[in-house]
Amino acid sequence: MSELNSTFVRLHARLTPVPFVPEVRLHQADEPIGLWELTEGEFRSDQPPPFWAFAWAGGQALARYVTDHPELVAGRRVLDLASGSGLVAIAAARAGATAVRAVEVDELAVAAVALNAEANGVRVDAEFGDILDGDAAGAEVVLAGDVFYSEEMARRMLRFLLRAARAGARVLVGDPGRAFLPRDRFDELAAYDVPVPPALESVPVKRTTVWELRPGRPKADG
Repeated sequence: MSELNSTFVRLHARLTPVPFVPEVRLHQADEPIGLWELTEGEFRSDQPPPFWAFAWAGGQALARYVTDHPELVAGRRVLDLASGSGLVAIAAARAGATAVRAVEVDELAVAAVALNAEANGVRVDAEFGDILDGDAAGAEVVLAGDVFYSEEMARRMLRFLLRAARAGARVLVGDPGRAFLPRDRFDELAAYDVPVPPALESVPVKRTTVWELRPGRPKADG
């Protein structure tokens, strides 16, 4: 099964530089809707095309921030949640993280992460599974790109991230203005204009923010 997934990724995505993080190359698909049909999905706003096949805005912003601020991850154990293509995990490995764990619930994504890490000459431990009801397993930095795209996902993700932050991890997310990001829980670190596939976002550029989670209570209004 793993070899079949790797073959699928190679057949349907080309190894090309990431627009906003050209230091990293990923297997990226040229055309989203056709690929989504191949993976038996349905193209609608609350269920986007396969995350592994595209450099999404949140991941690009977060990978750019990690690349430009290697001290964030250098010498630390890193967890990349909902890793997709592995872009953020690869950026962390390139920046000197001692260990990088990339977790995904899509077997094709796990295959893509492994292929992409190999193509970039770094080690990333790609793992299949849903860990959101657990903990960060000793990670010192937790990274998550573009994970607040649905209400249910946002609730589960926030609970996990809060547990990680309260256990001592630094928690950063990249988000291009998704509706379910609880902004009152986060502090802004950086904002970028990130090039994105118009077929996915309906625009060529998305303003995307890198946020750090505060483990305490939300900010009071006013």
